[in-house]
Amino acid sequence: MFDLKVLQSTLDQIEQEKNIPRDKILEAIEHSLAAAYKKDYGAKGQIIRAHFNPETGDLEFFQVKTVVDDTLVKPALTEEQLADPNFEEEVDEDDERVRFNVEHHMYLEDARRIRGGAALEDEIIFPLDNPLEDNEEFGRVAAMTAKQVIMQKLREAEKDIKLARYEKMVGTVLTGTIQKVVDGKVFVELAPRTIGVVDRKDQPKGEWYKPGDRIKVFLESVEPGTRGVRMTLSRTNPEIIRELFKTESPEVATGIVEIKSIAREAGARTKMAVYSNDPDVDPIGACVGQRGSRINAVTSDLGNEKIDIIVWSEDELLYVANALAPAQVLDIEGDLEDKKAKVIVAEDQLSLAIGKEGQNARLAARLTGWKIDISGTDENPDLVNELETEETEDEFVSLDDLKSAIGKATNENSEIEEENPETEEDSKTE
Repeated sequence: MFDLKVLQSTLDQIEQEKNIPRDKILEAIEHSLAAAYKKDYGAKGQIIRAHFNPETGDLEFFQVKTVVDDTLVKPALTEEQLADPNFEEEVDEDDERVRFNVEHHMYLEDARRIRGGAALEDEIIFPLDNPLEDNEEFGRVAAMTAKQVIMQKLREAEKDIKLARYEKMVGTVLTGTIQKVVDGKVFVELAPRTIGVVDRKDQPKGEWYKPGDRIKVFLESVEPGTRGVRMTLSRTNPEIIRELFKTESPEVATGIVEIKSIAREAGARTKMAVYSNDPDVDPIGACVGQRGSRINAVTSDLGNEKIDIIVWSEDELLYVANALAPAQVLDIEGDLEDKKAKVIVAEDQLSLAIGKEGQNARLAARLTGWKIDISGTDENPDLVNELETEETEDEFVSLDDLKSAIGKATNENSEIEEENPETEEDSKTE
């Protein structure tokens, strides 16, 4: 029945193309052969198993019975009950036992006559005749059954392997090729016969997708589906920023530089707070890279989305002030308990602090978790006067201070001359 050379070649091909271990493939073959045997030769309720040796081509069939007693099964129906068309079996919802089937079960006392140490729920195996000894081929229907079972088992094995592989990748960034766009959904091929979907809600506004383009996506979840593995991808998840910087910045990947918080409006702008665990490493420089190489690579993967990188601080008010960058904060007052801050910026910095349609202030609030009230210097004239006074005092020197400084300098020169007396004659002698 089996051409061993062709069989070995086929096993190798399936193993390489579908990445399915050989033992899984052999298991599928044995299931299919057992199903084909039961189709042509088995009885109702029988458990048939097959064992196939791919090296020798030997094939064996077995019937399996489970050892039971009255605590596990109900007594079998009598022949009179089976023959009576009006017989109705009483259903006891509290009784979870199944009905005894002679093809499936064997009572404990009978099992111990075959194997002395048999225990409940053990399996007793009975060898069966191999139909190939008398029949060159299984029947046509049995062959079709075997083929269907093999294909089903291979699909299940492929799905299980793929599921286990991608479950480990949840929360990471993957690179794929856009296969097609249907009804607003983007189908991304991550590997041969492996497709993920970016739903409309997970797409940044204004982003266009063209089949054949390479794209980086964030893997949000992996679930078994009816036709394989269903993978949910995202381009809007803020964590895609963290993962992209891990690939571009060794300091972020190794944990020297931590990304403490991310606030994002996908497709438009992102604010990211970073902190360095090494005082000799600049956290912003580690993310920006030489001449902006690292941050440019990240923004390029995100459709040129703008990214503001600010320094995280344990001082919450300083952190809030930093979060409003690129605007410069003149003064800040805050309620640490309610997490509310009042920020004052120069009048010409007010629009920069608030941002277009309030975007900068909104992202800063989301990044820090604080409610931020921003106002300009026109609304705070007292602060302006105070700042101007401080600047004037720093630049102004009074006449008394000037006289005091001159007198001090004169006294110091006199003391130096007394310590080093030098007559005019001594000078001439020299």
